[in-house]
Amino acid sequence: MQLISPGDIGSWERFYRANFINSLTGFKSVSLIGTRNSEGQLNLGVFSSIVHLGSNPPLVGYINRPRAAAPHTLANIESTRFYTINHIARDFVGKAHQTSAKYPDGISEFEAVGLQPEWLAGFAAPFVQESTVKYAMALRRIVPIDLNDTYLVIGEVQWVMVNKDLVQADGFIDLHAAGSLCSNGVDSYYSTHPLVRLPYAKP
Repeated sequence: MQLISPGDIGSWERFYRANFINSLTGFKSVSLIGTRNSEGQLNLGVFSSIVHLGSNPPLVGYINRPRAAAPHTLANIESTRFYTINHIARDFVGKAHQTSAKYPDGISEFEAVGLQPEWLAGFAAPFVQESTVKYAMALRRIVPIDLNDTYLVIGEVQWVMVNKDLVQADGFIDLHAAGSLCSNGVDSYYSTHPLVRLPYAKP
C-alpha cells in the first residue's frame, strides 16, 4: 500500500491535489441550492458538502467556498435569509453539474442550464421543479472558517416536498426509490443500491 506524506500532498499540482482530497472523504450527498437576491435574480449551484446537524430543531449545514470563488449563493442567503436544497436525479444530472460553471452576475443558472424554478406560496427562494426531494431552509447562522476562508452555513428546515410513498412508516425516506444521486470528488456522480438497513444498536 502506498504511503503518502504531507510533503507529497503539498507538492502536487493544485487540480490533482483537489481531486485527490475531494475524493478521499468518500461518497457524499449532492444537491442544488436555489436562491434569489433582493432584486429578484435567481441563482442555482451544485453542492456536495451538505450535512445533517440535528433533528430537533431540524438543522442542515453546508460549506460555502471562499467568496471570491462562489459569491452568489452566500450573498443571496445573507440578503434574503432563505434558500432551498434540491436532490439531483439521473435525468438532469448533466444540467445540475453545469450549474458549477462561473456564470456572471445577471445570469440565472436556471435559464442557462434549462432547469425550471418552482415556487411555494409565501417562500422567498426557488425550488428545482425537476427534483423529487426538496426542502426549504431558513438561515440560522453563518460560521466563518478562517483556516481556508470558507463558511459553514447553518439553516433550519422549514418545508419539505417529497412524494408520500417515499416516506416509510418510521419516517425513513427511501432515497434509492426517489432516484437521488450521490457524488465523489467534484465531477463524479453515482446512483445508489441498498445494501442493508440495521436495527438501532444497543449495548
